Amino acid sequence: MSSCSSTEAFGAGLGRRDFLWHIGGGFGGLAMADLIVREALGEGAFQPKAEFNGGLHHPAKVKRVIQLFMTGGVSQMDTYDYKPALEKLHGQKLGPTEKPEGFTAMPGTMMKSPFEFRQHGQSGRWVSSVFPEQAKLVDQLAFLMAMTSKTNVHGPGTYMMNSGQLLPGFPCLGAWVSYGLGRLTDNLPTFVVLPDARGLPYNQNGTFSAGFLPAVHQGTILNAGAPELVPDLFAREKFRFATRDADRDGLALLDKLNRAHAKANPADSRLDARIASYELAAKMQLSAPEAFDLAKETEATRKAYGLENKVTEDFGRRCLLARRLIERGTRFVQVWSGPQGAVNNWDNHGNIPNELPPMAASVDQPIASLLRDLKSRGLLADTLVVWTTEFGRTPFAQGSVGRDHNGGTFVTWLAGAGIKPGVAVGQSDEWGYQAAEGKTYCYDLHATILHLMGIDHERLTVRHSGLDRRLTDVHGAVVGGVLV
Repeated sequence: MSSCSSTEAFGAGLGRRDFLWHIGGGFGGLAMADLIVREALGEGAFQPKAEFNGGLHHPAKVKRVIQLFMTGGVSQMDTYDYKPALEKLHGQKLGPTEKPEGFTAMPGTMMKSPFEFRQHGQSGRWVSSVFPEQAKLVDQLAFLMAMTSKTNVHGPGTYMMNSGQLLPGFPCLGAWVSYGLGRLTDNLPTFVVLPDARGLPYNQNGTFSAGFLPAVHQGTILNAGAPELVPDLFAREKFRFATRDADRDGLALLDKLNRAHAKANPADSRLDARIASYELAAKMQLSAPEAFDLAKETEATRKAYGLENKVTEDFGRRCLLARRLIERGTRFVQVWSGPQGAVNNWDNHGNIPNELPPMAASVDQPIASLLRDLKSRGLLADTLVVWTTEFGRTPFAQGSVGRDHNGGTFVTWLAGAGIKPGVAVGQSDEWGYQAAEGKTYCYDLHATILHLMGIDHERLTVRHSGLDRRLTDVHGAVVGGVLV
């Protein structure tokens, strides 16, 4: 039966569900039934995009976000939180006498940082020698020096920093942003995740989940090191029947079927939502190859991001790709440093002097280049960059020269649109063990990011299981000290 006769049969009175039941021995109908059930549960809903400067609830300063997440728990007193007291207390047994919950070993003696700290910029921000390039840009950054977590376990901590919850099943920040503001472009995903080439972070795909929000808002994972960033976007050569002409004819038939269904069910908008997701895949066949082609960048740009250096190539490639994506309309991009596990990340239990410098070197130049590149292109005028981790580390040693997990305090910085440069909010105690002043949780960070995007975090809610759920749960306050 030709596409024309199929359409005529459909138009003659064969309904959409009936049509699908009649093809494929009933398997089409099973697929349709599953589609309708999932759409009824809200998995296919499409959110219209909000005007940028109008925001959702108030004028927005940020259009898009790049989040740089350091997996494993960055040691704050070896990077951004200078603690001269540790030099005086080095070697003394002053920590807990019993192993605290979540620690992997008994606390050892106090341990000074093995790295030199110096003050940088007009702000005089202390930065260790492991971040020489980022140190040059501290006057562009705003620091949250007393971030804290409710856990010092990687999985729950990673969930908390992304979804505001310690357990799985809740939407992450990127999903909430996609849900609240919608797309900036029809040709690329709204929320993109760029994981470390060595593997996904803790919780795997659960970290990028849309939770109870429509599934269209979950993160689209791109493997920047693979030959194809989006698998199966194009048909394989062995499938000779999958030609452009066949696609055109099939889509024309599907369009007629869909229009007839929409005409018969004018109050049902779920079909429009599902069509939008199919259309994105089709449009990416044209837009994705150009967006992902880093060869189009100048040699100077590729060198600046460290693509010619084995140490920085992976993270630099993903930072450059993040810039290209937000430049073309992707609203939220996560760039991850480190996979889950005991090695090749920021979880430096065994040897801070040996394990931390390679991780720092892999991200330092690319991050600095990303900030400079965004600024030179005028993109920082409406882009927010966020650097963070799931928790910090202890001021006392684990073993001889390692550090254990510590949810008590860690550091986050922000840069870009709406951010007051060169400032710091909060501080940890003299050891860098607990937040002492200006304590901020993930709820406050999330509330601040949403605020900059024109969203009142208390008003972006979804009814779920009898509760009005929101990203910040029942907590959170905008951190005004880092805002212009």
